[in-house]
Amino acid sequence: MSTRRRVTIATIAEEAGVSIPTVSKVINGRPEVAPETRRKVERLLHKHGYQRRVSSDDTPAGLVDLVFAEIESPWAMEIVRGAETAAHDAGASVVISVLHTHAGPGRDWLERLAARRTDGVVIVASKLSGDVQAQLTARSLPFVVVDPEGEPAPGVVSVGATNWHGGLAATRHLLELGHRRIAMISGPADMLCSQARIDGYRAALETAGVAVDPELIRRGTFLVDSGHDEGHALLELPDPPTAIFAGSDLQAFGVFEAARQRGLRVPVDLSVVGFDDLPLARSAWPPLTTVRQPLQEMAALATRTVLGMGRGEAPEMRRVELATELIVRESTAAPRS
Repeated sequence: MSTRRRVTIATIAEEAGVSIPTVSKVINGRPEVAPETRRKVERLLHKHGYQRRVSSDDTPAGLVDLVFAEIESPWAMEIVRGAETAAHDAGASVVISVLHTHAGPGRDWLERLAARRTDGVVIVASKLSGDVQAQLTARSLPFVVVDPEGEPAPGVVSVGATNWHGGLAATRHLLELGHRRIAMISGPADMLCSQARIDGYRAALETAGVAVDPELIRRGTFLVDSGHDEGHALLELPDPPTAIFAGSDLQAFGVFEAARQRGLRVPVDLSVVGFDDLPLARSAWPPLTTVRQPLQEMAALATRTVLGMGRGEAPEMRRVELATELIVRESTAAPRS
């Protein structure tokens, strides 16, 4: 009976035709390796599923890396609060990185990560390439993705919210108030949460026997300017909507401003629903009806999970979706006769 040989650094070095120190440098993110050699070694690490051996004297560093594509929004601050709370409860600290791109972590970030000890990585609203996944795995670094942009690869642990149910609940609320011309502004097409919210919106309309008008579905970013611009475009239609479901609270605030500039009153002339339930939603005027997305809880769960994985604990589920909840305030009302 044959036994499978354990893959070691020496195994990788022999197959790649390089020295053992060169493989070690690639695993640890050291920069002094030729790009072609690095790519060859990384391909072999991924091919063989190499896992760095953790020595008995390796102790947790008490550090979690929290990685954002962008951070210029109150949405990101809610994620930070949740991660910091969970890390503090576990006796750990959080290091925040901002990539300034939605393409996902790149080599520069990986090299900076390798320069410090960390117990795990929480990646927020970014894509995760197979290359980055392979390098994190080769370094025995556990990682969890929060609100992934695209479909996570098999085996990747991710945390999100019930976006479809949120879109359904928001649209049903407007239908129950008597609205039939209901518009939807969502986020980028390649984000899973954007499409899920649109799908929930469509399902609510179809169940109520209301035809889905493609002209009333708009895509943008999840920021204020997008809500303002798409809100104006919707309100300029020959048969404008009487209600707008925005894919984020920030978009909803942009719709508020577009309505004000056109002399419309919320909710007398236009009902508006947001998504997220940021702290600003309660203090807006009028207070915003919105779908609560448990952002802090999502970040806390991801942080606890990645710390547990660092201790050798297997996650209970690969994909977790926390419940959303419709919060009715004063920005929605029955349409004017």
